Amino acid sequence: MWIMVAKTLIAGLLIAFSSWLAGKKPELAGFIIALPLTTLLALAFAQLEHQSPENSVRFAQSVFVAIPLSLLFFVPFLAATKLQWPFWGLYGSGLGLLVAGYFIHKWVMGMVITG
Repeated sequence: MWIMVAKTLIAGLLIAFSSWLAGKKPELAGFIIALPLTTLLALAFAQLEHQSPENSVRFAQSVFVAIPLSLLFFVPFLAATKLQWPFWGLYGSGLGLLVAGYFIHKWVMGMVITG
């Protein structure tokens, strides 16, 4: 039970700190969020909790494949000036691209990683 509380506190503090920092130094906050901090924490927590090196390796492989696909979310924001869409339109489009990215991830993990 204590490990769940620790995981929740650490993750919550990381998110809270980053969102607070975004108001003061958005570039630094973006850089911190782009770091694999959550991945580092989640991999360590998963290994401590489940004691399964095979699952932890598979988890890390999945993250490696997912990182470039997760950038699909930002594509509408890169085109925001040309699109002239409101924020929520850009956000929704980014979420739609993430859904497409999930299916690509699923295919890659099934076809390439597992062979």
